[in-house]
Amino acid sequence: MKREAKIIRYNEDKSIAICVDVKNATEILSYLGQSDKHKKKFRHICNLIFNRLKNRDLYDKEEINSKSKGVTAMKFFKGQSNDRIYCRELTLKDKTFVVITSELFEKKKSQKVKGKNRNIIEKVGSYEYEISE
Repeated sequence: MKREAKIIRYNEDKSIAICVDVKNATEILSYLGQSDKHKKKFRHICNLIFNRLKNRDLYDKEEINSKSKGVTAMKFFKGQSNDRIYCRELTLKDKTFVVITSELFEKKKSQKVKGKNRNIIEKVGSYEYEISE
């Protein structure tokens, strides 16, 4: 069964969109809105995505195996709370590139991908989405 994702931001020409998984929207949006620091970091990561810039310290692929194709992570406050929002990247039929914020993982402890972390990444990799505005 497909999950629903809602568009929350576009770049200027609407060729790239940031979405939120509807089932996890409350948790993800309240995390992003909890402080100016969180809002500013999210805006910065979105701008990197919109401008197709690479910064692996803030946004990078998390393709650990064949089950995690198209999975990326928005990285918040590395070296501090080290939170992650795991995302799914898709290209729609109309060629719009979409990044869906799918799962929140707070306080990542190690550099390696272990247990709970691996399960979340593989779960996000298995998600199929229906996009709405």
